[in-house]
Amino acid sequence: MASLTSISLHSTSPLGFYSKHDHSSCSWLSVRSVRSTRQALSSQTFPRGLKIRCAATKQAKSPAEEEWKIKRELLLQKKVRSVDAKEALRLQKENNFVILDVRPVKEFKEAHPPNAINVQIYRLIKEWTAWDIARRAAFAFFGIFAGTEENPEFIQTVESKIDKQAKIIVACAAGGTMRPTQNLPEGQQSRSLIAAYLLVLNGYTNVFHLEGGLYSWFKEGLPVESEDEEE
Repeated sequence: MASLTSISLHSTSPLGFYSKHDHSSCSWLSVRSVRSTRQALSSQTFPRGLKIRCAATKQAKSPAEEEWKIKRELLLQKKVRSVDAKEALRLQKENNFVILDVRPVKEFKEAHPPNAINVQIYRLIKEWTAWDIARRAAFAFFGIFAGTEENPEFIQTVESKIDKQAKIIVACAAGGTMRPTQNLPEGQQSRSLIAAYLLVLNGYTNVFHLEGGLYSWFKEGLPVESEDEEE
């Protein structure tokens, strides 16, 4: 598999590019993906005015990228329980549970449970480091031009909106599951389960998970709000 190994700088362009070792500026940047140091596989030229920060290698693994088996073990150890859509609605109404919707903002605005709080766990790729460029190219290879990355401000934003003693039901679109099946002996990971894992890692003690995701909420015909309705 190709890996990003070289960045060619050309001094004929006004685009500024800075690295730890070279603070010279340039205006034209070509990023090359190579199988070896001698054989270039592809190159891409970036438009004027684009600010690119240097980072030639993949960043260290974050907690969200931990193996699902390890995440699942902690979730079970911390007694994170899954609830279905109807029970989630009852808990929200009768026991002041907070529904934390971790889907992208656009999906949340289209439809969400009443009074749900949205903090997206993944966001569109924002930066233009060499590693980010490689990831954008990988998404584009599969026809995906809106690649996502982990939201580095997820926990910080949740903490600004929800107290750590609050009772939280974490929801995403599909839901995933911790329940073992014949085909999935360790269940199936999802955005909401990753979010639940990050919450318990950071001191939240009353974390629940929406089994079946918001797909099941909408399918059951439970109450829904949208940004248009709220305006």
